[in-house]
Amino acid sequence: MVSAVRTVLGDVHPADLGVCDAHDHLFFRSPRLPGQELQHVSATRAELAAFLAQGGGSVVQWTPYGLGRRAADLPPLSRETGVLVVAATGLHQAVHYDEEMLGRLRGRLAEVFVAELTVGIGTSGVRAGLIKVAGGFHGLDGHARWTMRAAAEAHHATGAPIAVHLELGTGSLDVLDLLCGELEVPPHRVILGHLNRSPDGVVHLQAAETGCYLAFDGPSRAHHATDWRMPGAVRALADAGHGDRLLLGGDTTTAEARSVDGGPGMPYLLRRVRPRLEAELGGETVERILVRNPSRAFAVEWR
Repeated sequence: MVSAVRTVLGDVHPADLGVCDAHDHLFFRSPRLPGQELQHVSATRAELAAFLAQGGGSVVQWTPYGLGRRAADLPPLSRETGVLVVAATGLHQAVHYDEEMLGRLRGRLAEVFVAELTVGIGTSGVRAGLIKVAGGFHGLDGHARWTMRAAAEAHHATGAPIAVHLELGTGSLDVLDLLCGELEVPPHRVILGHLNRSPDGVVHLQAAETGCYLAFDGPSRAHHATDWRMPGAVRALADAGHGDRLLLGGDTTTAEARSVDGGPGMPYLLRRVRPRLEAELGGETVERILVRNPSRAFAVEWR
C-alpha cells in the first residue's frame, strides 16, 4: 500500500504538494457570516492564481459538510490554476447549521464521513482527503463530542487525518484526551488548528509532546491580535524539537479577507508570514514547515 495525499484530482505522491497552505477556504458559507460568503468561482480562481504567483503549490480546504464546499467546482479550478486542492468532509460547530440539517445526520454521521472520503462528496465524485471537526471555547460540548466520535470512527475505517478547529485556539488538551485517548486515534493523524489565537506556550508544548500536528493559521483579527507572538511561539516549539509537527495556513473565511477583494488572502501566507518566520527561524526550518510537514500530515495509506 502506497502513502498518498487525496486531492480533488485524485491521489498524488506526498512530495507533489510543494509549498502548502495547510488550512484555508476556497468556498465557505455560514449563517454566522451573512453577506461574506466565499461563493464566486472567478474570485476563487483569482485567489489561487495569486497564491501560485507567490510560489504556492497546494491548498487544504477545511470547509466541511453543509457549508458551501462547491466540490464539483474544485477539480476544474485545480486544473486551470495548477494548484493542488485537498477537500474536507466533517462537521463544524452546531451554530453553523440549522436543526433540520443536524437531525438528518443523527445516527449516520460517521457513515457520511466515510462515504465522502471513499466514494465522493454528493454527486461530484470528488473524494475528501481529511475530516474537519471543531471544539468549543475551553471545552467540548455535546455536539463536539458527537462529531469527534464520528470522525474517529471514520478515521479508523479509512486512515484519514482529522483536522480540528480550536475555538480561539483553546481546548487543545481536551480534544487530544478525547480523540487520542478515549477514541484511540494516533496523535500523528490529528491536526490542531488556530493555536496562534491562544499563545500559551506551556499548552502548545504539552500538545506537541503527544505527537500531533500544530497549525498556526490566519492573520489576527481585531479580537485576537496575536500576530506579534506567533513567530516566537513557533520558534519555541521548533527549539523544543517539534519543528517536524508544525503547519502554516491562511484560513480565509470571508469575502473581504480575500486578496482579490483588498484583504490579506491566501498570498499573505507566503508574501508576509514566510519572510517574517524566516527571520525568526531560518529558511530551512520554514521550508520544512511549508513543504515537508504537510506532505506527511496529509499523506495516508488509504484503506
